[in-house]
Amino acid sequence: MVTLKCGNTRIIVDNEGFLNAKEIWNEEVARTIAEHEGVKILDSEKFRIINFMRQYYFKHHNFPILGNVCKKIGNPSRDCVTQEFVNPMKAWKIAGLPKPPNIFFTSFNKKKYIPNPFY
Repeated sequence: MVTLKCGNTRIIVDNEGFLNAKEIWNEEVARTIAEHEGVKILDSEKFRIINFMRQYYFKHHNFPILGNVCKKIGNPSRDCVTQEFVNPMKAWKIAGLPKPPNIFFTSFNKKKYIPNPFY
């Protein structure tokens, strides 16, 4: 467990960076987790991705297809999540969502992460 300072509040993430209490999530918490994950700036495009992921999770209780995220938020790129966050799991963590089962991303260059179906 890791404790992060968020304003006057302390938030707890597990050793992988996932928020323990998703009900405390707000934009300030997202910025704190983003900083912990090495994402310095959360601009409007990043928040559109994060908010879509949250909505998708609360409706379907699953991780969305990444190309669908881009399409649904109106981004013409099918790769907007990796363009904005490098590793899509960072976006998921910043969105304050629990670790999704059986979802793993692999990178060969630490610049682009792809779903790994062999885990």
